[in-house]
Amino acid sequence: MVRFLKRSYIYLVFAFLYMPIAVLMVYSFNDSRSRGVWGGFTLRWYVELFQDRTIMSSLYSTMFIGVTSAIIATIIGTLAAIGIHNSRGIQKRLIMNITYLPVLNPEIVTAISLMILFVFANVRLGYLTLLLAHITFNIPYVILSVLPKLRQLNKHLYEAALDLGSTPVQALWKVIIPEIMPGIITGLLLAFTLSIDDFVISFFTTGSGVSTLSITIYSMARRGINPKINALSTIMFTFVLLLLIVVNVRQAREEKKGRNGRHGSKKQIRSFDAKFGDA
Repeated sequence: MVRFLKRSYIYLVFAFLYMPIAVLMVYSFNDSRSRGVWGGFTLRWYVELFQDRTIMSSLYSTMFIGVTSAIIATIIGTLAAIGIHNSRGIQKRLIMNITYLPVLNPEIVTAISLMILFVFANVRLGYLTLLLAHITFNIPYVILSVLPKLRQLNKHLYEAALDLGSTPVQALWKVIIPEIMPGIITGLLLAFTLSIDDFVISFFTTGSGVSTLSITIYSMARRGINPKINALSTIMFTFVLLLLIVVNVRQAREEKKGRNGRHGSKKQIRSFDAKFGDA
């Protein structure tokens, strides 16, 4: 009975989270503009979506900002995480508290602060300010994704690589980076999804002529929900879902390959001991 209640609670939580998305996806194929009337199955909203120049321009801007900011934030965040991990004492605690601040800080405060900074620095609001803003708020999430993997590492692994003749750069690139790659990929995906999802920071740091999907959807929603928004949201959700599935399958295969490799090594050692142990 207890197990049934636990499972029912989990199913209820997932239903509460994903039922609105399921309804949105269903109505993206609705031939009627009304959300309360089913007019039959159609793909015309998807056709009109790809013919809408405003949405397509916003989509290109969003993908460019999302991919570029995620890659740059992942590089900076990974290096910062390694530096924080190797720090000690009060310095480490201070840096960690500073890292947590952008995550806990309300987005509106971060957005206004960045806008004032760009205005004070006399930087024209546009693609550059939007990209810098997205990189800035993505970095802490990458750091917090990579740090747990660094804590799981053997603390003598880096020193062993140096003792075996690797340079510091080789030890970092060929030993440490492959070991923490799952955390790096998680940080990259998190930074990308946060970037394409963000509205508040984008709204305050963008300029005229530069609009992301969130800003375009906000301006369209004020005039009423357009079915093309349902089609666009369905495509974005499906894309992110497939991306997560591919990453998880790849990670599971690598873990399975690693376990098989360790088992194979143990068998080889036992075989070696059996043959030459008495010699």
